[in-house]
Amino acid sequence: MPLKYDLHSHSTISDGTLTPAVLASQAAAAGVDVLALTDHDNVSGIAAAREAAEPLGLRLISGVEISVSWSGHTVHVLGLNLDESATILRQGLQKLCDYRAWRAEEIGRGLERKGIPGAYEGACALATGALVGRLHFARFLVKQGHAKDVKDVFRNYLVAGKPGYVRGEWATLEDAMGWILGAEGLAVIAHPARYKMTRGKLRRLIGEFRELGGRGLEVVSGSHSRDEYFTMARHARDFGLLASAGSDYHGPDNPWISLGNLPDLPPGCDPVWNYF
Repeated sequence: MPLKYDLHSHSTISDGTLTPAVLASQAAAAGVDVLALTDHDNVSGIAAAREAAEPLGLRLISGVEISVSWSGHTVHVLGLNLDESATILRQGLQKLCDYRAWRAEEIGRGLERKGIPGAYEGACALATGALVGRLHFARFLVKQGHAKDVKDVFRNYLVAGKPGYVRGEWATLEDAMGWILGAEGLAVIAHPARYKMTRGKLRRLIGEFRELGGRGLEVVSGSHSRDEYFTMARHARDFGLLASAGSDYHGPDNPWISLGNLPDLPPGCDPVWNYF
């Protein structure tokens, strides 16, 4: 029987709702054989996840999801099978963590001006890990009755032109790639179908990514449709990139995405896990 891989997941270290240890145990219970913990801009949960995974027979892949500003878009690049102790990686991620802390305060101020006091404090209370992100604000606003669900929050409060919007100023693609490669990791563009780009612009991103040493494309993702699996598989083949698969799991409060519940890669894909 082939191994079950899930190479994109989040814990309470960023905006997931399960601790790294509980995430590992849930993945093992779901039949996952190989799990990558890829918290946003932070690797501090990997040791705890690995320690919990080992006695369960779960292989834990060290990873991270780095936020990148590219040509007017925010895109995410996964670093997989990397050395999370590498100085170049940790120093780079610290810059992003510092920016995230400032951005959270700015979001709180914007919502307060809209007549929603205490949003920053509420988001911090929901963020048990190192980062306070937009998802924590969204959960707070839903809890307080300002919106019916997380999608409603993003649509009405956290996108451009809305009171809680703060333009992202993230790593450059060159910097993110340098951090991942400097940590001996394998770089993968996360959920490429999710970005609101024309086909030509997406292919330009993929081309620049490949020129900088990028190796893979997340073909199967929890946020991709079946048709998008095959479209992304074609892009991967066109650029000679490996194919990855990940749920982008954030916790049981998002029941439409479950750990390891992923289809097989489309035919003709070269799986990224063959190169770990």
